[in-house]
Amino acid sequence: MRVQIHPSWEKKLASAFSQPDFKALVDFVKHEYRSHRCFPPGNLIFEAFNACPFEAVKVVVLGQDPYHGPGQAHGLSFSVPEGVAHPPSLVNIFKEIETDLGVPYPESGNLLRWSAQGVFLLNATLSVRAHAAGSHQKQGWEHFTDRVIQTISSHKEGVVFLLWGGYAKKKIKLIDSSKHLILSSGHPSPLSANRGFWFGNKHFSQCNAYLKSKGKTAIDW
Repeated sequence: MRVQIHPSWEKKLASAFSQPDFKALVDFVKHEYRSHRCFPPGNLIFEAFNACPFEAVKVVVLGQDPYHGPGQAHGLSFSVPEGVAHPPSLVNIFKEIETDLGVPYPESGNLLRWSAQGVFLLNATLSVRAHAAGSHQKQGWEHFTDRVIQTISSHKEGVVFLLWGGYAKKKIKLIDSSKHLILSSGHPSPLSANRGFWFGNKHFSQCNAYLKSKGKTAIDW
């Protein structure tokens, strides 16, 4: 697996790429992609980084696993390519935006439009075997993406971290809350959302208010 990543990230993460555990991860991912159908396509594994250079990051949205159905994952957490049906979690994200900001529910589930505004859509695990959720967890991806979160926390100021669900909330310890805003809630999946842990969190309006308070442009969600 050749790491195709934006130069700004390559520079910031050079030490992470040189770690023995990352080399072991690369070997694992190469073997998986040769032996099984895996997602996203190999050239899109680092798409979140390429779509949102380090200097541009204003918001971090942390997911867990890429979608494991055909045609869904394209390297951005919660996002699906143009024309693909919206998965349930994404449906609930859009519903909350509609309620929170009055923004009409969109046709497209492709969130590259967010990345272009500085929303870094990071999954904790960047690859997955088809139809096998969690199949690439605990192979080294989490160590790498933890370093990514720590790098953002250390080298930037005034970033909004959106942590949805128990897994994402565990990452709070990696973030310096004295210089960043952390917004956490239940996960937008139906299981959590329908129990009252997602809807009404108003994360999108809170995020924009914070960005404006720091002299930054709000996100057009």
